[in-house]
Amino acid sequence: MPYRRTENVVRRLAARERTIVEAAVALAGEGGLQAVQIAAVAERAAIAAGTVYRYFPSKYDLVAEVVADVAARELNAMHAAADAAPGPLSALAAGIATFAARALAERRLAWAVVGEPVDPELDALRLDFRQSLAAELEKRIDAAVTRSLLPEQDAQVTAPALIGALVESLLGPLAPIYEEPAAARTAVQNATVITLRALGIVDARARGLVAQTVLP
Repeated sequence: MPYRRTENVVRRLAARERTIVEAAVALAGEGGLQAVQIAAVAERAAIAAGTVYRYFPSKYDLVAEVVADVAARELNAMHAAADAAPGPLSALAAGIATFAARALAERRLAWAVVGEPVDPELDALRLDFRQSLAAELEKRIDAAVTRSLLPEQDAQVTAPALIGALVESLLGPLAPIYEEPAAARTAVQNATVITLRALGIVDARARGLVAQTVLP
């Protein structure tokens, strides 16, 4: 009769895997994806390196899980904020502002999973995340265009352009460093206004939509 893991064993294994992933995410937040090394993750998680290898046979596997974990978390937050908004334009503002605010709050980690220069094989891991971000915005843009709330436009072009603008203005090497929470909040609001303008929403209305948005 084949061995079957008990529910307690399954839970314990899942918890250990979660501990490893959280340690890897924390290291990525401090030093980028290059900081996600098996030995360093094992030390952070207070387990043996061999245990990490049992869950993730290579650094590539572990980094892939870090990117997938962060991507799922951020996409869920962005989607939930947009869904909670009362209308298509508010949904756009809420989704954009939520992504921007959360990214700026964990700037090092966000830059690591969307734009930091890395090896080509690692860069390929992050492409799905950027595509998913663009797809979420594309869906919201199309909904607003269908309701005649935005000018006709090709959302497949507009959406990735907005992601690029947010990443470069808030996270990239040219973006300012915000030491005070109030300054960071203002930067998020300004970046959201700029993206709404790019979609064709006039300035006064764009600022009104941002003012209605509850930032995380």
